[in-house]
Amino acid sequence: MNHRLQTVIALFFAGLWGAALGYANLTAGSGLLDRMEASLTDIRSVIVGAKTPPPGVSIVAIDDRTAAAHGYPLDRATLARLVGAINALKPKALALDILLVDPGPEEGDAALATALAQGPSVIAAAATFTRSSQQVTDAANDPLAAIPEAGQLLLPLPRFAEAAAVGIVNVATDQTGTPRYIPLISRAADRLDPAFPLRAASVALGVDPSIEPDAIMLGKLRIPTDIGQRLPVTFYGGHGSIATFSAADGLDGTLSADAVAGRIVVIGSTVTGGGDVFPTPFDPVMPGVEVMSTAITHLVSGDGMVRDHRLRLIDAGIAVGLPLVLVSLIAWRRSAMGYLIIVLTLIVWALLNLSAFAHGYWLSAALPIAAALPPALIFGAAELWLDRGRARHFAEQSALLQRIEAPGLGEWLARDPNFLAAPVRQNAAVIFIDLSGFTGLSENLGPVKVSEVLSGFFELVDEEARAHGGAITSFMGDGAMILFGLPEPADDDAARAAACAVSLCERTRAWLGSHGGFAEKRIGFKVGAHCGPIVASRLGTGDRQQITAAGDTINVGSRLMEVAARHGVELALSAEIVRAAGPDSALLQAGRMEGPLETTLRGRARHIDAWLWRSRTL
Repeated sequence: MNHRLQTVIALFFAGLWGAALGYANLTAGSGLLDRMEASLTDIRSVIVGAKTPPPGVSIVAIDDRTAAAHGYPLDRATLARLVGAINALKPKALALDILLVDPGPEEGDAALATALAQGPSVIAAAATFTRSSQQVTDAANDPLAAIPEAGQLLLPLPRFAEAAAVGIVNVATDQTGTPRYIPLISRAADRLDPAFPLRAASVALGVDPSIEPDAIMLGKLRIPTDIGQRLPVTFYGGHGSIATFSAADGLDGTLSADAVAGRIVVIGSTVTGGGDVFPTPFDPVMPGVEVMSTAITHLVSGDGMVRDHRLRLIDAGIAVGLPLVLVSLIAWRRSAMGYLIIVLTLIVWALLNLSAFAHGYWLSAALPIAAALPPALIFGAAELWLDRGRARHFAEQSALLQRIEAPGLGEWLARDPNFLAAPVRQNAAVIFIDLSGFTGLSENLGPVKVSEVLSGFFELVDEEARAHGGAITSFMGDGAMILFGLPEPADDDAARAAACAVSLCERTRAWLGSHGGFAEKRIGFKVGAHCGPIVASRLGTGDRQQITAAGDTINVGSRLMEVAARHGVELALSAEIVRAAGPDSALLQAGRMEGPLETTLRGRARHIDAWLWRSRTL
């Protein structure tokens, strides 16, 4: 399977995986994604930091000081005095975050009902469900279809419900208990009820809420909502971020009018051990009354987090697009720069996600991670595995190339694949060596023995070529051609070629002597050496190419072997290579030189001056 097809398959499955997660997020979400999103939301909240809430909502807390002075829970008569004292200071609305489902002493209940009726008031009710978690689904044509149905409502006593509006105080928490949403509408079998924050906001604004598929309207104020008409809740900071005053001050008549007048006042319990607390990113024990007050502030100021169907569509698009981008980058360039681009892509996405969150748009962080990470890791691991396989293959091919191709040229070709793509004219030294009489002997040795003998001869020639920096450009049966000057010419090419020619003579003579019967068959060898300009090039096209050299220098080097045979010596050299090798070359150190001799070469009109070399051991 080629790399392009692998990439197309990976892109298809990455997009399919992202689309599946995006669809799940559009409808009801998933438990794992919700847990991831909760943690990432807390991290983003902490990074963005605490902020000052808009004015307009105050909390009158039944705190430890109130409990110490007036007992806890407050009796109905005391609660009536508190409500009356607050209403006397002209709040925009009073919201009592206390369930009044059981009757108390008649005198106290009557007083509380009277106090609630003195101003715009809201009291709490609660819904219970048959299961601890409710599955909701989106339905564009019916804004109420996604609202889970409560099994039972805990409603206040009728006398209190007649004196004040009623709102449901339920919150939707994640697995850690942190409030994430306020269901703005609660549905029972035969009724719909607004949430406590929505009721307080509508009473304060003097408008009735209306329901749209993705929003709640409070007059001209549009509040975007998530699936199930839920209001996303993000917190301004820790406990006390919403302006909070002690109920003891209200009961003692010392509560400032500025804390109440023109504000929505929420009465609730913050007493230690009261039980109505929630963990938040900023505070592990946020009182429930402050959660309600935060939601009310979101509604009346319109500064709540936006997470609606349109943003979920954007989430789904990112869930498809991000894995496609990462897989494409991995396939495109698996290098340090490629991986840097991948990291930068993720950083840019994270910064954009965080910036959107800071500006009030709750784009999912968990969904793109869950959509992009598995395909990227799987495809990256597969590519790494395939790359290792390719690396092993190329290493084996390279090793084979080094064994078969000219020594030194394999490494050069690996660094520069275009080496000798066009013919190059340059100076070089050339050696030819050939076994004489071996053709007739091979008829009697048989193919296996011939192969063994020639393999030994080739190893000998190869070792000497490598030792002196030469390149075997051809090995023809019982002969070879060695070039000095590839891949690049050097000043000592001739000297190294002369030294190699001498070593070849000494070693080949010893090698022939080690084979019994070669002397009787008159098996010998001849060597010719020359230097001058050559044309180096590649022969062949496509997958079959051979590096070779041509020119008069090559022809002269080859014909010098005939000169050596004609004069009964092992090595014949041109005057050019002897002169270029210098007076300190291995020629004079290891043998005797005869010449120069004016020599005629077969197939060449002009004469050359040749030198004959004889070993000192002969």
